[in-house]
Amino acid sequence: MMDAHSLFEILVREHAEMLMVYLRSVVSDTNVADDLFQETMLTAWRRLDDFDRSRPFGPWLRGIAKKLVLAWRRKAVGLPRLCDEEALSQIDGQFESLQRLKGDTFGDKLDALHDCLDGLPNPYREAIQLRYREELKPSEMTNQLKLNAETVKKRLQRARAMLLDCMNGKLLQIRGVT
Repeated sequence: MMDAHSLFEILVREHAEMLMVYLRSVVSDTNVADDLFQETMLTAWRRLDDFDRSRPFGPWLRGIAKKLVLAWRRKAVGLPRLCDEEALSQIDGQFESLQRLKGDTFGDKLDALHDCLDGLPNPYREAIQLRYREELKPSEMTNQLKLNAETVKKRLQRARAMLLDCMNGKLLQIRGVT
């Protein structure tokens, strides 16, 4: 039987990257995301005895993070929000569906995402990079890209759809399904 410390270490190693991606997708300030990551890990460690080992660890960890994000938002009135509670639940659902896929790790999924990003046509890749890497708001993107707001919105929408199609194809390849 594995002791709690060893179990926690293994589970954290497997899920830390996923948790950070989750937090950075719902909190725009990377310092706040880092703080919430640490707080989530501390809370998970303290509550490890509450974890049902017959269930997946990732959703439990994200559930802790979600509660901490919502508490942080209540205190941080007036700060920009990337999404509301319903969107948090949808994002969590997407992470859960990624986790349910067999035969690949979160690292494999990130590698596939990077490959898919590299394969996007330049205008779409640039839009994704400006929005998600540089964290520009769509209104700021219109100035930088010298495009109107509707064009930026459509470009992001199409880029996300292309990424989804590419990711689905790559993940099927990883699992040997063609």
